[in-house]
Formats: sequence, structure tokens, C-alpha cells
Amino acid sequence: MTGFKVRAESWDVTFADQERMRAVALGSPAAQEAWLAAFETRAAARLGRRYAIAFARAADGLERVLGAYGIGSGDEVIVSAYSWHEIARAVWRAGATPVFSDIDYWSGTLNPEKAEARIGPATRAILAANTNGHPADWGALRALGERRGLVLIEDSTEAIGSAYEGTPVGRFGDVSLFDFRARGPMACGAGALAVTDDAGIAKALCADAGTQSAAPMSALTAALIEGQWGRLDETLAARGRVASLYARHIRSFEGIKDPYTGPRVTAHHAFTFLVHLGARFSRQARDAIVADLRDGGIEARPYATPLYRDAECRRRGFSGTGCGLTDKIADRGIALPFYSGLCEEEIALVVSALKDASVNVGAGSAIYL
Repeated sequence: MTGFKVRAESWDVTFADQERMRAVALGSPAAQEAWLAAFETRAAARLGRRYAIAFARAADGLERVLGAYGIGSGDEVIVSAYSWHEIARAVWRAGATPVFSDIDYWSGTLNPEKAEARIGPATRAILAANTNGHPADWGALRALGERRGLVLIEDSTEAIGSAYEGTPVGRFGDVSLFDFRARGPMACGAGALAVTDDAGIAKALCADAGTQSAAPMSALTAALIEGQWGRLDETLAARGRVASLYARHIRSFEGIKDPYTGPRVTAHHAFTFLVHLGARFSRQARDAIVADLRDGGIEARPYATPLYRDAECRRRGFSGTGCGLTDKIADRGIALPFYSGLCEEEIALVVSALKDASVNVGAGSAIYL
């Protein structure tokens, strides 16, 4: 279905953005390269890092990050089982093997104790994400990485603007990654950044950025990101108002729990508005509810299918052994439409349709955020 009454997301592109992109497009190739280099310098400063390297695709950037650290054949990388499917594929392309680890039930982020239990002689790195805007337990993960001599890679795609103990995301990994493809407050359909304070790693990434396997970001993409970054605070505030409206309307459901924010998290900006169905719902019931919503013109989606259910992972014989909490969370998560331009009437419509759909599948209306 394409004619949704309420879309899942809406890109934030202003007339000024279009004019900036037009000006960049009319520039010479040399001027565009200079513009992109200046953008990288500004991005590093905004994120509080010494270096930023822009890639066309985040998966290519991750592959090159692993290569920059010499991680390849025979090596293992601990990754959250509750992540973007391209993460595992990028690890394989680098020649290494992903090792899936379980998550914290409340935050959905990689559980440090469970990650440590998966470390073996071949482990070289831990890749942790700030899932749906909630920062991971970076104090414990940093201590674990230092204690075991592992590279710590931070995926901050879903959490720009969030902070842990007063420090913004993007500053916790030896290298931190941002993907600007879609859904978040800065959404451009393409483009990614790798940021680091390590001059040697930055040099290696810059050397790779122009290769076929790691194309540089388009100057046009950078021009759009530049505009969206300039109004990020305003966008995050607007998205926060939408989240508050959702939370107020959705309390009409029995047994609702408030969205979780950990005690060390000092800023939490959700990537999407995520609801977790109650324990009485199965994965099949969740999928039926999503289908009902979509049939009714609301573009809802399941959220974050576990990595080990990806077709490529299954083909390679990977399973979800030891990832029971990932199953529990992933099987009952629904991402509702979420962007700064949603009005209260649309939010009320979505929540009403969600309530009706939960009754239609025969499981009652108790859901949990």
C-alpha cells in the first residue's frame, strides 16, 4: 500500500536546503571536494571529535573501520543481536565473524555482562549501538574494552542529540558512526560519518574513502545534512513534543508503562516512537496488528528484527542462542509514525487504530511502551 494517511516519516527539507544544494551542485568537482572537506571539519567540531570522515554508506564505513584496525579473517566482533542487519554483513565483508550478544531488557542496548561472556580468544572489537535514542551503558562498555584490550565501536545512528552522564553520544567509541539514510531527525536518504580522535585511524579511513568499496559522501548529501544539523535543536524539541503527545494518548491503554530512560542518561531523544506489546501477544499477533494498521492507512512497522533472523545469517547457520531478551523485545515491538510535523489529530488517529487492531487480533488491549 502506498497511499498512507499517516506516513512513517517525513524528510525535513527546506527551501534554504534546496538552494544550498543547488549552489553546491553548480560548483566544480574541485569546489565540491573542498565543500565536503569543510563539512567534515565542521562535523568533527560539532561532535566533539578530532576527525570526521564522510562515507556514502554507513555499512561501507563500518567495513573500512574494521579494516583500519586490522580486523579481518579469523577475528570476531561482538555485536548486539538487536541491530541493523547490515552490521553483520559489513563484519563478514571485512573478513571477520559477528558474535551476537543479548541486550538489556529496559534500554534495548547491548548488555555489558552478556557481551563479556561472549568474548573469546579471537575477539577483537565490541560494536554497541545507542538503540532507539537510548545511550548504551558506556561506562561499563568502556571499562570492558580497556580491561580486555578490545576496540570499542559506537553506532550512534539512532541517538544524535542524546547524552550519557552529560556527554553527547558519538564520543564514547574509539570510532563512532552515524548513518543519515532515513527516519531520524537528520534524514537524507544516504550518507554516513565515522568520527575518531585517533590520527592513524583517521588517516587510514581517509585513504579508503575514495575507493570503490567505500565511496565518499556526495557533496549534495552533505549540503542537506548541513542544513538539518543547523536546526537540530529545534527539530529535537518538536519531536519531543510529538513523543509527549503519543505518551499522553496511549495511556488510554490498560497497564501502560512510561518510556524508559536509564539513570545515567542525561538526554534521551527517541529515533522512533516504539511500543512494546504485552506478554500475551506473540510475534504473529504483532505482525497482524501491523498489517491492520497499514491496511487502515497508517505506516507502522515491526522494529529491529534480530540479526540472527536475517536471511544471510540463517544461511550461514547462525542462531539466536543466548539472546532470549532480544527475542522477547523484538517480537512485540511496533514502530509508529514519528516525525516533528505530526499533529495531535494524526497521533490520536494512530493510537485509536492501534487499540482497535490489538482487539481485532483477539488478545485484548494491554500493551506496554
